[in-house]
Amino acid sequence: MNDLRRDDFHFDLPEALIAQRPALERTGSRLLRLDGASGRCEDLLFTALEQLLRPGDLLVLNDTRVIPARLHGHKATGGVLEVLIERIVTPTSVLAHVRSSKGTRPGMQLQLPGGATAAVTGREGDLTRLCFDRPVAAYLDAHGELPLPPYITQSDAEEDLERYQTVFASEPGAVAAPTAGLHFDTALLGRLEAAGIRQTRVTLHVGAGTFQPVRAERLADHVMHAEWLRVGADTVAAVAATQAAGGRVVAVGTTAVRCLESAAASGVLQPYAGDTRLFIHPGYRFRVVDALVTNFHLPQSTLLMLVSAFAGREAVLAAYAHAVAAQYRFFSYGDAMFLTPCPEAARCA
Repeated sequence: MNDLRRDDFHFDLPEALIAQRPALERTGSRLLRLDGASGRCEDLLFTALEQLLRPGDLLVLNDTRVIPARLHGHKATGGVLEVLIERIVTPTSVLAHVRSSKGTRPGMQLQLPGGATAAVTGREGDLTRLCFDRPVAAYLDAHGELPLPPYITQSDAEEDLERYQTVFASEPGAVAAPTAGLHFDTALLGRLEAAGIRQTRVTLHVGAGTFQPVRAERLADHVMHAEWLRVGADTVAAVAATQAAGGRVVAVGTTAVRCLESAAASGVLQPYAGDTRLFIHPGYRFRVVDALVTNFHLPQSTLLMLVSAFAGREAVLAAYAHAVAAQYRFFSYGDAMFLTPCPEAARCA
């Protein structure tokens, strides 16, 4: 699998299938079931998840909350700029993507809404270090904008404030939503719990890097962006109890997969809090996850590569071709998939 290339994960997607608005109801999307062992697809509604899950299964939900991380401002010289905060490092300092016509340099002062200023203090890879003149979290709540993915161009700002958050979002820090979780409402979660399907939560603060294309031609040369995550002792215990009883660990979204698999990097799942750069692509052997709920992902993206590692590249690309022909809705506000693994991805002993 070391010779896989970026183009091995290409598919043609008509622009009209990129969802610009969410479904009328959270649970109102379609669901494409893919059996990784056989490659068989089945067209369902998202509410069919109640029949696909079994008593004793464990749903793993990412409880990160999207923060209003986008700001518009200008330099002291008057040049306009856009700031997308990737991570709050201290109460007054951040790492951010800064877009401006001539770039920035250390010592430069950025003028931001509400009379705030932020000083450029350096760089960290593709990110700019900024120091604000006031606490950042409260400032963003007052003056920041919700950052939507670049492919959503026809949104409703008031609707997005509610629908671009999961109903279980509780830990502020993401700049993009864990979109598989957007399909769940409180009623569905309640019915699943009543049916004996347990739930646990992890946190991964999704970064803007999730939308960045893979630039390296060879997957082996790609450097994964860093994201902060937390897997608590309660989740570790819930996973152990589920496995001991013969239930399945069902990750809701690729972010939940990366949480669990990062925390199990030693071979045994254990509590973990910190950064991950785990890049999951075909050839990876999963340690924890038995089934996956996820949205449809960008061509040549690390998320599509992760899904291909789980259910098999050829099966996933065939399922995507089916989804295009059947006019499923794609990306953040689009429809969902339920996947079980191909034999090559079976959990490590």
